[in-house]
Amino acid sequence: MTRLLLLSGALMTAAASGIDVHIPVINWSLHFASWHAYAAVGLIIGIESMGIPLPGETTLFIASFAAHDGKLSIEWVIVAAAAGAIIGDNIGYWIGQKGGRALLEREGPFYKRRMALLVHGDRFFEAHGAKAVFLGRWVALLRVTAAVLAGANRMPWGKFFLWNALGGVAWAISIGLAGYYVGHAAEQVIKQAGIGALAAFVVAGIALFIFVNVRERRTLESEFSEVERRKAAGEPIAEFNTQPSESKEPQ
Repeated sequence: MTRLLLLSGALMTAAASGIDVHIPVINWSLHFASWHAYAAVGLIIGIESMGIPLPGETTLFIASFAAHDGKLSIEWVIVAAAAGAIIGDNIGYWIGQKGGRALLEREGPFYKRRMALLVHGDRFFEAHGAKAVFLGRWVALLRVTAAVLAGANRMPWGKFFLWNALGGVAWAISIGLAGYYVGHAAEQVIKQAGIGALAAFVVAGIALFIFVNVRERRTLESEFSEVERRKAAGEPIAEFNTQPSESKEPQ
């Protein structure tokens, strides 16, 4: 979400400077029919949800920002985003069930980072259970891997689908409306505050962006250390059961 605040500040500053904020990325309607834009939003978010890192959240925010002037329908942007998130997550769940975790745990490029993300994801699932599928939508380090982890750890599909659908819809509405109303607010800020206030907004956004990225990096570095500790101790590096209390026999 911090990245979206920074992006919105840049767009608002550009508008205040007299630059056309309908940059090629968001000005789909000049080149394609509207349904191409909705399809692109759903496709990018769906691919990200399957486990392939893409800027799904940023795509949704930019499309919602573009919708504030009526070139796109915010309702259909949100529908496309929710559909992409739900469908992509279900594909990711299926990939996880069919051995996706084994692929993530296989040594190769970015092995250490992949293992750190798995350890981090397992911690989150262990703390929140099935709700992790819902909450992971708003967590940068989990949005890409949550569905794969749920499938790999054999979370019952019915429970996964419920939390996934709730999360996908709530996330699409919250981020979509954020972008939509930032677009409206930009016009008012430009008229009343001027470029100086917008510049201050951008500076604050950059500072927050740096803070969040440093915190995420420190979190990963902590998980890197845990990966090395487990390797040295001969322990499983990433192993988690989504329902430990139900899988164990009473003592």
